Amino acid sequence: MTKNSFSYLFFNVSAFYFFFFSIIGVYVIYMPKVLELKGYSSFEIGVVFAMSPLMRFITPFFFLKHLFLTKKLFFYSLVLSLISGILFYLTINNFYLFLIPNILLGISFALILPYAETIALQKIGKENYGKSRLFGSIGFIIIALVLAKFMDNHSYSLHFLFITILFTTFFGYKIAEYEEDMKESSNKNNTFSLVLHWRFWISAFLMQVSFGPFYNFFTIYETSHGLSYETVSYLWTFGVLCEIFMLYFQTPLMRKNLLFLIKISIFSAVVRWFLLFLYPDSIFIAYFTQSLHAFSFALYYSAAIAYLFQIYENKKLAQQFFGGISFGLGGFIGSILAGIFYGKYIFLYASFIALLSLLVILKTKNNNL
Repeated sequence: MTKNSFSYLFFNVSAFYFFFFSIIGVYVIYMPKVLELKGYSSFEIGVVFAMSPLMRFITPFFFLKHLFLTKKLFFYSLVLSLISGILFYLTINNFYLFLIPNILLGISFALILPYAETIALQKIGKENYGKSRLFGSIGFIIIALVLAKFMDNHSYSLHFLFITILFTTFFGYKIAEYEEDMKESSNKNNTFSLVLHWRFWISAFLMQVSFGPFYNFFTIYETSHGLSYETVSYLWTFGVLCEIFMLYFQTPLMRKNLLFLIKISIFSAVVRWFLLFLYPDSIFIAYFTQSLHAFSFALYYSAAIAYLFQIYENKKLAQQFFGGISFGLGGFIGSILAGIFYGKYIFLYASFIALLSLLVILKTKNNNL
């Protein structure tokens, strides 16, 4: 690949990440509030935002034997995301119909991101991957700051959502041009076992469940305690900046005991959610808890991925199950429970779930789950 060709691909991959995570920004930060303004109950909001992680958990199982994530299927998933973006407009006023585009979006995301990331790692290399992925966090920050100024008319959230889906589709198509159809083996590794390392998997599941109140109700929770949309957007932005800081400077930490880093990160989540419960109207505490995103999300994710890489021979399958069990099943259950328990004690509940996650893995010794 020539220098110009590499630069062009790097631009397209970076733009893809920018717009893909801008979608996540609109979806996570503002759509829950839009649904509340539309008259959705907290339970209905929880159900709606449980659909995407549920699809993330279910979809990979279809690729164990008979289905393969080819370029053609990737293109179909891009089209599916566009269809879901259109359906958001048409179904938002009906709870049951609105589940459909959320399900479709979850399926498309379960296919789009893994394919795009494979191309990124294959073509621009792991040395440049982080520099490209960084634009995703930048996109998330920008959408958090910009959309806050348009929330007086909540229909703008749907416009931003569709536009970011449209550009993600465009740049996804562009980067797929650089990749031949990816042939993947249909053989399953019979030695792969979830039971052997059950403490890690249960802990990872519970850790993500504890994030349900944060992802789905943080904006609603803080604005209900007197903070403005603009202030909440700054809080989201600050959390992502702390995430970027950790990802950039975490290399020395990753040479340490990974299991210890996982435990420290989970403990930071226990503290983070408990402080939000104790001081819901404190801007200072809110910023401090967002700073803990560097540990409870960024460091935890990196350490967990690296730890799985150490303990499993079938490393790819281990990473797939990590996404499915934690962000998929954990995100689904977390969303449902957050919708059920939303109220004054929502982050006390989240802190308790994170504590359970810590207790499950606490007695685990390094390389011995």
